[in-house]
Amino acid sequence: MKFVEPRPYADPEVAARELVKLAAGITPVQDGRIHIEKINWPMLSELKATPAEYKAGLDLAIARGWLWLHESGTFVRLMPAGAEILA
Repeated sequence: MKFVEPRPYADPEVAARELVKLAAGITPVQDGRIHIEKINWPMLSELKATPAEYKAGLDLAIARGWLWLHESGTFVRLMPAGAEILA
């Protein structure tokens, strides 16, 4: 008997790919920058990921070189490796 529905973003790989997909759908501002709220708001409110799932996905996307996070934490950049996984 299951009491809890499986969470779609409990797997960091799935969450990371979703974040890359969200970042790819956003027109970057100056120098390829994508404001972090442009990807965290849809992930947390529309897709209903938990903050822990979001953070695990973001960390994995950064570790794999799909996204680059500025040291201030205010914006990311979609890296070429991230664009390749969408193709």
